[in-house]
Amino acid sequence: MKRFNIKIWQLLLTIALLAIWIYSYIANTDITNSVVASGMRFGMPLALAAMVGIMCERSGVINIGIEGTMLLSGFTGFYIASWSKNIVVGLLVAILTGVLTSFVHAMMTIQWKMDQIIAGTIINILASGLTSFLYKEGSTIPNSWPIFDIPLLGRLPFIGHAFFTQQGPIQYLGLLLIPAIWVMMYKTRWGLRTRAVGENPGSADTAGVSVIKVRMINVMIGGAIGGLVGGFICLELVGSFSKEFTAGSGFTALALMIFGRWNPMGAFAAAILFGLAQALSTQLQIFGVTNIPNQFITMLPYVFTIVVLAVSAGKVRPPAAAGRSYEKEQA
Repeated sequence: MKRFNIKIWQLLLTIALLAIWIYSYIANTDITNSVVASGMRFGMPLALAAMVGIMCERSGVINIGIEGTMLLSGFTGFYIASWSKNIVVGLLVAILTGVLTSFVHAMMTIQWKMDQIIAGTIINILASGLTSFLYKEGSTIPNSWPIFDIPLLGRLPFIGHAFFTQQGPIQYLGLLLIPAIWVMMYKTRWGLRTRAVGENPGSADTAGVSVIKVRMINVMIGGAIGGLVGGFICLELVGSFSKEFTAGSGFTALALMIFGRWNPMGAFAAAILFGLAQALSTQLQIFGVTNIPNQFITMLPYVFTIVVLAVSAGKVRPPAAAGRSYEKEQA
């Protein structure tokens, strides 16, 4: 009965949001398109960062070092792009940095069996310290990623302008990558093994699945995605690097991952919802709302997300083996 009630709340919330969207679209198409497009730009980095957490925790490794992975990757990607005068090289270096960072995290948590929360904290502190120490002002990237429309899809009502017009290549890549991760996680042998390792590694090991190998691979794939996000923010969305530019995005992504129940499409929907709330907050400031304190308007996305979490999330259950090191039983 409780589960039924949760689904009713989710259905009512979805209907209400769609009704508001359609009404706003009819009342003022341009502003609605602008808000939704901004919501996509705000939400996509969070959605991709949430994929890092899903890849790791579905295989049994808690990764709170997403923030540090993004920070280090954005730093190396931006400065290599500035030095080489090539943003593609910068993005590749950002992804490689994410892989190397996640390899260190995987060694600490999987091979050396450190506490996973402490290991992630080490990554975050190391990234913050290194980037702050090595940071220097005045660097610029040679150019920016091209912004373009996708023919035909951009003309679709309601979603065409927001999803398929005036976006960069990494933004479009995210729209392909997230559904691809869902398909791989739920429709392939690799996904089945990943979920088995995350739920019951002992049984997976008995069935011939290498728990250590699956976890190492998943954490490093997650690191590559984290590197992509860091490069995405610095090289496509912002075009610059600043100290602590992530501003807690990694932790927000973990919350959205939980909201989405460790499901790639659920986390994507949660990230876009948060992005829309943030875009609406920005739009209110542009309108010059004077009778409401600016700090309150800035706080609205987070308050809205907390309310939605409280109403619709219900009781969630993480992968059973998440956070637990695996020791192979000796015969």
